[in-house]
Amino acid sequence: MLSFVVGTGRCGSTLVHEVLARHPDVGFVSNLDDRYARCPGPIRRRGGLIYRRTPPWLNAKGRPRFAPSEGYLALAREVGPLLVDPERDLRADDVTPWLAARLRAFFDGRAAAEGRPHYLHKFTGWPRTGLLREVFPAAKVVHIVRDGRAVANSFLQMPWWRGHLGPSGWHFGPLPPEYAQEWENADRSQVLLAGLAWKLLLDAYDRARTGDWLEIRYEDVLAGPRKHFEIMLDFLGLPWTPAFERGFARHAFTGSRADAYRRDLTAAQLSLLTGSLREQLEARGYPL
Repeated sequence: MLSFVVGTGRCGSTLVHEVLARHPDVGFVSNLDDRYARCPGPIRRRGGLIYRRTPPWLNAKGRPRFAPSEGYLALAREVGPLLVDPERDLRADDVTPWLAARLRAFFDGRAAAEGRPHYLHKFTGWPRTGLLREVFPAAKVVHIVRDGRAVANSFLQMPWWRGHLGPSGWHFGPLPPEYAQEWENADRSQVLLAGLAWKLLLDAYDRARTGDWLEIRYEDVLAGPRKHFEIMLDFLGLPWTPAFERGFARHAFTGSRADAYRRDLTAAQLSLLTGSLREQLEARGYPL
């Protein structure tokens, strides 16, 4: 079984992916497999076992670590750049027989090498699920969503964020006319542009939502981690085993940065963001 964790980025999907990867029945692409084209076979085959025996403090971001990866370097090498950095969401009609064969070889080969019954991969940015479901029709999707104001604030602080170049130079292609006009009306606010990125991506997720699809709010995971990981495991068809319990207990779930946007943005910037994102925030139950 192949499943995907997806989200806009800066949405908590990494935490969810890394906790789910603690399950003994789950395989994944590791950061070493991603980085090195000639990753040693034993590491690729036993990546899950190595990860599950490593305490989370040794896998903390910002230091050398062994952890699940989105695998974009490996995907670019072995599948193609289309999947890695598209300027729009990828649909079923983007699949060519050549691409489908390479994508199956990438995931099926790794899943067979690791020998786990469930293989889990994460994508952020565009959903890509139209393309992925065309190649893997039975795949399940866990969509992690986070308050768009928090996501926009985080985008602005990332070294890879290219929004300062405007829509002609950023990650997501041209803005739809109504969003472009909204940006112009706000005197091309950088804060608003980050919010429009979230809104643009959420629109794509709403269009892409089909089949076995579970949407979970990141804030709910932090507030009730056991309850919501039980929901995710049940959706994926995975039991809560003693081994997963031990891995789950190794993680700390803290909301210390959940509302950092209220401190990091001015009142005027926050008002501008909330006004723009109101419809999408209300649809997902976020307080205004």
